[in-house]
Amino acid sequence: MKMLDLEDFARLNTGITPESISAWAAQLFDVRDTEVGLLKLRGTMLHFVHPAALKTAGAIPLASSSVAARTARTQQAKVFNNFAKVDHFSVFELVELGDKVVDEQVIQKLMSAPLLAQDGKVVGVIQISRKAARPGVAGPDFTESDLRKLEEVGRVVGRLISAF
Repeated sequence: MKMLDLEDFARLNTGITPESISAWAAQLFDVRDTEVGLLKLRGTMLHFVHPAALKTAGAIPLASSSVAARTARTQQAKVFNNFAKVDHFSVFELVELGDKVVDEQVIQKLMSAPLLAQDGKVVGVIQISRKAARPGVAGPDFTESDLRKLEEVGRVVGRLISAF
């Protein structure tokens, strides 16, 4: 799938949703839909727009030390292939997302990138994770190439996210 497929789809279809974006990203990175997080910046808080179950789980203050907040503040994408050892807000990992087996797993690997509007301002964050009971079964490490691809996704999605 070419990187611009979502952008082309957006031009042809006004029905872009967090779910359709997340499904596209999950396919692009070969992860489950529940391993894609989309957060939208509203004021000084990051709010989940996907997965749907996290919409009511709370918001992340931009001033916090969370990975998502740091991504938004610094506008820097980052890979964490040992994410379980990174100090992070684990409260969101406790929310059931629909699959009991997957829900009982924790994020082992994570990529985080800013969503950038046309003018270059941060409008949110996209995160791609690999969940598993332990690191050895979480799948392959994310690469620098994966991170570059996620940065491009962040630029495309950032231009679309204002619709929701």
